[in-house]
Amino acid sequence: MTLQEDYLYCEKIIKKHSKSFYYAFSKLPKEKAQAIYAIYTFCRYADDTVDTVKDSAEQRLNITKLENELKAFENGNAVDTPMWRALADVFERFDMDIEPFYDQLKGQKMDIDFVSPETLGDLEEYSYYVAGTVGLMLLPIIAKENKEAAKASAISLGVAMQITNILRDVGEDWKDNKRVYLPNQILSQKKFSKEDLIRGQVNDSFIRIWENLAHRAESLYDSFRKEIQLFDKESQLPVLISADVYRGILNAVRRNQYNCLQTRNYVSPLEMNRIQRESKRFFNQLAEG
Repeated sequence: MTLQEDYLYCEKIIKKHSKSFYYAFSKLPKEKAQAIYAIYTFCRYADDTVDTVKDSAEQRLNITKLENELKAFENGNAVDTPMWRALADVFERFDMDIEPFYDQLKGQKMDIDFVSPETLGDLEEYSYYVAGTVGLMLLPIIAKENKEAAKASAISLGVAMQITNILRDVGEDWKDNKRVYLPNQILSQKKFSKEDLIRGQVNDSFIRIWENLAHRAESLYDSFRKEIQLFDKESQLPVLISADVYRGILNAVRRNQYNCLQTRNYVSPLEMNRIQRESKRFFNQLAEG
């Protein structure tokens, strides 16, 4: 396979598994878009090593294998697959950091030995490892001039997106993996038990818990928005659109009467287009101001 075919392989992965990310990042210049497709493929691969098998021993074997492949890659001995070949090119073209890739795998290990978070702080720590790290991986591509200054903003966006994932997938996470990511402390405070969740009760207590976490995610999205100008000029609008479309998932759940226990909520293509128009308006106002 040629390098372009390797990147095409990665593009197909992101297009299949995350239409919202693809929708936003495909608008970047080709070199940057391809780099993001390769990084997404790594993250998807890491996620699948844990989520596609149920046996924890097999999960550990899979993540150890991937960690060994990452070490080989770091030492210049990349495995000969489309993903690793594409990533090798990304590391040649951009001033990449390897550490977030290792931290991403640490997050996957946290899922293998899953314990429900006790506090919001615990949830945000987990969210850093599985999603804030993605923001750090992307920084050399989308914030070349202000990589260090934009770190906090990139982490905020990643954590906000992970909390959004959790709020979208409450029922699915329990049904498929017997995991509850809602912090125990907040469940207790709002008098909502895991038994209520298992019964699929979308009551006032559940809505208060959901909104508590949604407001935190929205605060993090707002923090990111305020720092959008730290990102490279040509990256600002695509990154803004990706954040705004993902944030739109929260409103999709609200419109569905908070039913995320039995249904997965999406941002429709029509809504994506509306959000994109709003993002462009905000971006243009920022540029004019």
